[in-house]
Formats: sequence, C-alpha cells, structure tokens
Amino acid sequence: MTPSDDAPLITEAASALSRRYREVRARTESLAAPLSPEDQAAQSMPDASPTKWHLAHTSWFFETFLLTPHLDGYGVFGPAFGYLFNSYYEAVGPRQPRPERGLITRPSASQVLAYRAHVDTGMAQLLADLPPALAPLIELGLAHEEQHQELILMVVLHLFSRSVLSPAYRSGPAAKFAAVAPPRWRRFEGGLVEIGAEARGFAFDNETPRHKVYLQPFAIADRLVTNGEWLEFMQDGGYRRPELWLSDGWATVQAEGWDAPFYWRWEEGGWSTLGLEGRLPVDPRAPVLHVSYYEASAYAEWAGARLPNEAEWEHAAVTGEGLAQLYDQAWQWTRSAYDAYPGFHPGPGAVGEYNGKFMSGQMTLRGGAAITPPGHTRPTYRNFFHPAQRWMFSGVRLARDAAAKAETPNANFAEDVVEGLSQATKNLSPKYFYDDEGSRLFEAICETPEYYPTRTELALLKDAAPEIAAHISDGAVLVEFGSGASLKTRVLLDAAPQAAVYVPIDISPDALAQAAAAIEADYPHLIVSPLADDFTAALSLPAAARGRPRTGFFPGSTIGNFAPSDAVEFLVRARGLLGSGAQFIVGADLVKDEATLVAAYDDAAGVTAAFNRNLLTRINRELGGDFDVSAFEHRAVWNAGASRMEMWLMSARDQEAKVLDRTFRFRAGEGLHTENSYKFTPEGFAALAERGGWSVMRKWISSAPEFGIFLLSAI
Repeated sequence: MTPSDDAPLITEAASALSRRYREVRARTESLAAPLSPEDQAAQSMPDASPTKWHLAHTSWFFETFLLTPHLDGYGVFGPAFGYLFNSYYEAVGPRQPRPERGLITRPSASQVLAYRAHVDTGMAQLLADLPPALAPLIELGLAHEEQHQELILMVVLHLFSRSVLSPAYRSGPAAKFAAVAPPRWRRFEGGLVEIGAEARGFAFDNETPRHKVYLQPFAIADRLVTNGEWLEFMQDGGYRRPELWLSDGWATVQAEGWDAPFYWRWEEGGWSTLGLEGRLPVDPRAPVLHVSYYEASAYAEWAGARLPNEAEWEHAAVTGEGLAQLYDQAWQWTRSAYDAYPGFHPGPGAVGEYNGKFMSGQMTLRGGAAITPPGHTRPTYRNFFHPAQRWMFSGVRLARDAAAKAETPNANFAEDVVEGLSQATKNLSPKYFYDDEGSRLFEAICETPEYYPTRTELALLKDAAPEIAAHISDGAVLVEFGSGASLKTRVLLDAAPQAAVYVPIDISPDALAQAAAAIEADYPHLIVSPLADDFTAALSLPAAARGRPRTGFFPGSTIGNFAPSDAVEFLVRARGLLGSGAQFIVGADLVKDEATLVAAYDDAAGVTAAFNRNLLTRINRELGGDFDVSAFEHRAVWNAGASRMEMWLMSARDQEAKVLDRTFRFRAGEGLHTENSYKFTPEGFAALAERGGWSVMRKWISSAPEFGIFLLSAI
C-alpha cells in the first residue's frame, strides 16, 4: 500500500475520532445542565467529588496528557488548575486533597465551562492534524470521561439523598418493569476458557492480557435479584443473622446500622427508594440497586447460592444465551478480588497509574448499569469498588456450583433438585412426581372421591371425542406430552382410527415403555414411536412423524402446573415441535369454589399426601439424599389472588437434609413448594394460548365441577 492509499484511511479515522470527541464532551455537559451552580459545587462525602470538579478534571486530562506536550503554542487555561483538578496521578505533581474538593468554590461553575471550551478548542486543532500514535491516548481520555459521566449521576443521587427535600434530578416516570418469573439457571460446563480483552479494539489496561482460566462446571442466574426477593431476605431477618455475613460485613452492618439497601427508607405504607426521578415506592419487580459486596454475599448465602467469580461471569456473558440484564440495569458484584491478570504490567508514564494502583482491597463488578453511557460496556470490562461501598448502581446476579454431568445417573433431576432447594423459597419441580411409585399413587388419587379432574375430563372427552376426532387428518401423528398411563389417549384413538402414528413423550423411560407396549398391543394398525424426554424441552420428533400432519395432546390440566410465563414458553416450544399447521388438544381445569378445590388436593385417605412425600423418597433413593420424609407434612392451599392450588411439604421441625453432598436447612414451619395447579376461565385460557402462538378453534366445557377441553390451532 502506498502512502497516498493510506492517507484517506487516516483521515477517515481522525474524522470519526473528532466526532466521537465532540459527542462525549457534549454529553458530559448535558448531564450537568439540570444542576444549579450550588448543586455542582457541593461535596456530599469524601468519595463523591463535586460535579464541577468532574467537569474540570476530565478537561485537565486532555490538557495535561495531550495538549501541553503535543500541541505547539498551547497555553494552559489557569496555572492552578493542574493542582486543583489532578485526581491521583503522583507523577504529575501535588493536588487538592480528595476530601476537600468541595472547598473549591473558585473557579466558579461558569469558569469551569470556559475551561472546557478552551480545552475543546485546543483539541479541535490537535485532531485536525492528528499524529496516529496519539489516537489510543485520546480513546483512553474519552473512555475516562465516560466513566466520569456515570460518576456525575452517582454524585448527584448521593447529594440529593442528603437533602430532606429528596429532590429529583430529572422529571418523568421511573422505568417500568414487568412481572418476573423465578430465575432460571444457565449451566456452563467450564473447562479451560480464555478471558480478557482481545488485542483489537479499545480496552482499559486492567482488562489485559487475555489469558486462560480453568472453570469448574457452574450455573448462573438468567436475571438479577429483584427488590421483591430482597424484601423476602429482609423479612427473614437477613440483616440480623450473623451466620449469613462475612466477618467484616457483619461488623459493618452493626457499625452502620444497615437494615435495607442504600437509599431505601421506611415510610407509612411501605419502603421507598430514592432514584434520579426522586423518591418513589420500591418496585418489587425492579432489580435491587445500591447494595454492597457484603450485602450481595449475605443475600447469596441466604438464597443457597453464591456470587459468580469474574471469569465465570465473563465466560457466561460471551458464550451464553438467555442471560438478561447484563449491561443495562446494575453492575454485578463478583466474588473476585480486584487484582492484576497474569502478565499485567502498567503502561509507561503517568497514565500507567490509571488502574494498576488500585489493585488492592477492592472487589470486581461486571456488566453495566442504567446510568452507564451507551456503548461503554463490554464483557471484559472490570469495574471495582471497596466491599462496603453502596452508592454506585450495584446489584446481584447469583451463581452456584454445578455437578459434572457424569457424576450422577440422572443429571437433569440432580440439577433441578439442587436448584430448587437453593432458592429462597425452596421448591421442587412437579415433573419429578412420576417415578413408578408416583405414577401408581397418582392413579390411586384419581380414584379418590374428592379428586374430580380425571373423571370429569374423561367423561367430557368421551362425549366430545367424535367432534374432536373429526379435526384429526388422515395419516396424522398424535403427539402426547407426558403420556403417563395413556388412558385418555385410548378414548381419542378409538374415535380417530385415521391416526397413523402415536408419539408418547414422557420423562420416565420405564413408565413410557410400559404404556407404549400396551398401546402397540391394542392398536396393531398404529405405529407407536415413544420419545423418552422432558416434554417441555424436546427438540425433535422421531422419524416416523416426519412429513405427516400433527396433532398434539396434553390432557389432565398439566398446563396448570406451569407458572403463566412458563406456560406461554411451553406453548411456544410445543408449537415449534409440532410445526405450522398443527393442532393442539389441551385439557384445563376451570375456576370453582375453594372447598371443592382444596378437598381434591388433600383427600381424606391421605393418598395425595403420600404422593407429595414420595418426591422426597425419590430424592433419597436416586440422589443419595437423607430426607426424614416423616418430618414433612402435606398441605394444600387455594391461592385466590394467583388463581391456583398450591401443594407444599411443611417442615415439622428445624432440620437438615443432604443431597449430592449439599446441606439444606429447614426451619420449623418452612415450606417446600412442590406444585402449582392454576385454574382458568375460558377467556383467560384463550388469552394464554394466544400468547403462546395458538388460537382456540373449539372448546368443550363440562357441567360442575367445570373442566375444559380446548382445540387449538397454530397461529
């Protein structure tokens, strides 16, 4: 390439850098614009420098490291500014003590803006004929200024928190958050991975060098901890239980009197928090903010989890899908001390002091926050604060160890049990009820006089079968999700002899094999192709189903066992499995009186109680658990607000149980949530189906106790 060929590239790069310089500098001033001169001069604590100082310091950086040494004829704006606005660069000279930056009443705020304009004029000249070697230093200066943009908003919020007026920095409503489902855990196998910044692109020096790290298998939550979950921690005595806290953290809690996140305040009617929009009620759906490392660690201990280390966080952020709120809500504490990467060496000169000198006594945060400048974050970014600090926009993402897949014969069962028992509200998935004994007990439940759903649905299905069968195409494949004993399937198959293939999907291989063999013996014309899989996660059907019209079958109101968001996700997955043009026959129990509902889930003979406790027996048998099954009492509760029946196992005493070398503690009266069974109205079910990609073609509703069968069509 000749020099003339290279020149346009240099010109283009310089032009882009000039444009970025102007944008970054303008954004800083726009952040300060809503503030009065008094706001900009005040220092609310030693850690929080005044806004006016940030405006001047970011200009001092460009003046000191770029203009004075590299722009011929440049004159410094004020001889004392080098002393007033140096932050911590020892090599540059003495400086105003940090706790006394609020005493800098002169220069005034207007003089600081004039200083910025003076520096910008000089930088425009330098950028017009930029030596390529200076471009990385300018990029560093701009990234440095973006950090101070975030600091300005942190400073303002802390300053306003010291006012009895609780003023708002900006007008307008606070961000709205939708209801959140329980966190999902994204598993990573670990092994030898690489972290750290690549050679290309800008990165701070502390993100380098890129290096290898060995990770054990781990799982990380798909979202941040919410205010609502933090309130549960508080209500359970989280700030009063020393066993949850690191020693220094507990000493800090006692010394500082912490009982809630920073900026929270108890008022008549509940907790409020101060944000940039002013003081507002705490939104239980929003991610918790302004918590220290000590608090994050204590919460993780309470939740039966831990904080991720920074290598886990980065590996998950780079390679994982389905992780929300990585960069746009709160910086996330890791349990990694802020230290140098292997092979790290500070750069030469004063700018080499930028990050390396702080690698002591601080903890690393990853991600980004709602106040972080756009485009400033990346997976390798390393933020750092002292473990007791709370004024930054810091939150919590949980992690936990994951057993290697080869360590247990039933890895999915093991993972789900450990995950469920590690939650603040301990829970177990109802899909694991149905081992051989569980299937037998459920059949016995269906024979109890109180349990109406099975016989009601079966009677309704027999009446509606001819009409339903008329919608099943010749040569169709019938796909049953969670086949069990296939009793209801026989009603449908008898009415639809045109079905050519039957694909039962069930998580229990033994139960599936028995049911499939029985169907194959009784329907010799039918191709039976069982699929041993979790029906909520199956990705493909057997080869016998290819090229045929498909009808799904999901009886028993099992759809009610899902939380609404999970039900929608299941319906979406089922639509993907069955394909466009498919139909789906779904049974759904309907809302009715409380007495009927509770009796159905707590029969007088105690069969449902035995069914519920059998889940603990299965854990003991298959995962080496040591639950005292007799020390848990069955309880059925109608939750009218959520429109669902709930099944719980209540701990009769303080006790511990071990599963896969993990110890789980139960307090007397603490509940282990084993099942939800949502009850629907016809209109509510139709709305749910539509969210999952289906429309209701037909519906059949029984007389009391009401049950519904819905024929859905893929939208």
